Amino acid sequence: MPARSLAISLSQSRNTYFFAGLVFLLFIFGGCSVKSYEMTETKIITFKTPKLRFNDLGYIRSSDENIQVDLFSAGQAVERFEIGALICVSEGCMSKSKFNEDYLNGAYHDDILQDILLGQEIFEGKGLKKSENGFEQSLEDEKYLITYRVSSEETYFKDRHNGILIRIRAVKK
Repeated sequence: MPARSLAISLSQSRNTYFFAGLVFLLFIFGGCSVKSYEMTETKIITFKTPKLRFNDLGYIRSSDENIQVDLFSAGQAVERFEIGALICVSEGCMSKSKFNEDYLNGAYHDDILQDILLGQEIFEGKGLKKSENGFEQSLEDEKYLITYRVSSEETYFKDRHNGILIRIRAVKK
C-alpha cells in the first residue's frame, strides 16, 4: 500500500473514532441533563428576603427528585431556582445550607425552601396545627419567629425576626 493511501486511511480512521466518541459523549451527557417534571403550576409568587425581592407570576415544576422555579416580571424571565441535591440560581450552584445563609437564614433546616415550595411541613412538623383546608405552624426561638400556613389556595411563610416572606398563591381563573 502506498504511503499516501495509508495516510488517508489512518486520517479517515481517526475521524471516524473522533466522530463516534463525540456522539457517545453527547448521548451520555445530553441524556443526563434532560429533566422531566411531572407537575407544572403557574402561581403568583412573592419573595421578600434581604437578598431577593420579587412579586409576580412564576412557574413551579416538580418531580420526585427536583424542583424548578421560574420567576417572571412583565413577561421576562428574571430568575430561576433549580433544587435537587444542590440549589442552583443565576449566581451558580451551592449547597442548601449555603443558600439558606445567603438568601434566607442559616438557622433553617436544609430543605426548608423545597418544603415551602411543595407545601410540606417544616421543622419536622414542630408546632403543627391541622385545619380543614391544610395546616399551620408557629415556630419561635432566638433566631426566628415563623408563621407558616398551607391551604389549597395559598402557601404563606413569614419570619418576623429576619424580615422574610415567601407567599405562593393560586392564579385566579
